[in-house]
Amino acid sequence: MTERHDAVTIIAAKRDRGELSDDQIDWVVDAYTRSVVADEQMSALAMAILLNGMGRREIARWTAAMIASGERMDFAGLSRPTADKHSTGGVGDKITLPLAPLVASYGVAVPQLSGRGLGHTGGTLDKLESIPGWRADLSNDAMLAQLEDVGAVICAAGSGLAPADKKLYALRDVTGTVESIPMIASSIMSKKIAEGTGSLVLDVKVGSGAFMKSYDDARELAETMVALGTDAGVRTTALLTDMATPLGMTAGNAVEVRESVEVLAGGGPGDVVELTVALAREMLAAVGRDDVDPADALRDGRAMDVWRRMIAAQGGDPDAELPRARETQVVTAPSDGVLARLDAFDVGVCAWRLGAGRARAGESVQAAAGVELHAKPGDAVAAGQPLLTLHTDTPERFDRALEAVDGAYDIAEPGADVQRGDIVLDHIR
Repeated sequence: MTERHDAVTIIAAKRDRGELSDDQIDWVVDAYTRSVVADEQMSALAMAILLNGMGRREIARWTAAMIASGERMDFAGLSRPTADKHSTGGVGDKITLPLAPLVASYGVAVPQLSGRGLGHTGGTLDKLESIPGWRADLSNDAMLAQLEDVGAVICAAGSGLAPADKKLYALRDVTGTVESIPMIASSIMSKKIAEGTGSLVLDVKVGSGAFMKSYDDARELAETMVALGTDAGVRTTALLTDMATPLGMTAGNAVEVRESVEVLAGGGPGDVVELTVALAREMLAAVGRDDVDPADALRDGRAMDVWRRMIAAQGGDPDAELPRARETQVVTAPSDGVLARLDAFDVGVCAWRLGAGRARAGESVQAAAGVELHAKPGDAVAAGQPLLTLHTDTPERFDRALEAVDGAYDIAEPGADVQRGDIVLDHIR
């Protein structure tokens, strides 16, 4: 077969800040999926896109090409309306775990096609796989049946859904090209549009622990994705949310599952509860259920009931003991005062180095690895008081993990007025 384009010319065009034609984009996405374009060539193109960007037309065409690389799902046969949520990734971001069953408890189908860890951010599937027996891979038929019966499913995207993105997603993770706005937007929206959900709420993170460090970049990404979704007929909105500090009091895998169960039981950290409820309100409003308060279903146990059924439906034991790390190490406060800053990125890197994330595509992660926080900004601390507990099964990881959090926090003078900022920063429709 004679190819109508070649990768080198396309790489050079984007390297030199040129615009790619629709046909070039269609070809390079398809050719990479067919392995005609090699990983090293797509790595070079991804880096050129990261450095030089893409126009709106290019992003829309790249997204369409990713969708066209595989199948499209159809939820029209379900008796429930569908609503989905996607987070751009953060540290301690376990929101999907309580959110999916919470929204489903109101008669909505929540098809959460989730991913694995990407760089310093945790992966929803990695977290859930710490539950004994739980499986991420479901057939399309099994997914549809679970949505009809239980209302919520959190699983891996099938191999037939945007296979170009699945291949490129893993490549970006290990080539320093995760932060590209065009790549993030097209990756997320190709899967979500192909998935077939009727409405979508985007949680776009802003801050040191997010891929978008600045408010302006996060807003650009959110607006790009909302436009892609709206143009494709998916009711799409976005919340910009803070990721300067880790969400909740844990970052890792099993440690985050425990915290999510606390939220479903009516407790848990205030910031996790606040964001879960805010996103639930958006999702419910998108399907016409703005007459309810989702906080009620956390208090009365309805969301917990759906969680248990969802975990069991995917082979997991909701009552099983979660893995605990064989080794721990404590980081203590060096002085009395008020915790003024706790950097989300540094905590995420620490958890990654402890074994909660992966350095290479396909690498396994430790279920028990992670970081437990004992204070958040605004909390008073005393000299010698634990600030962080590091969890791992491999203690040789402690040295590099400790390096990551050296300088990750600041302690102000006793009595200092340290304000905690809002979790939700903006709303984009």
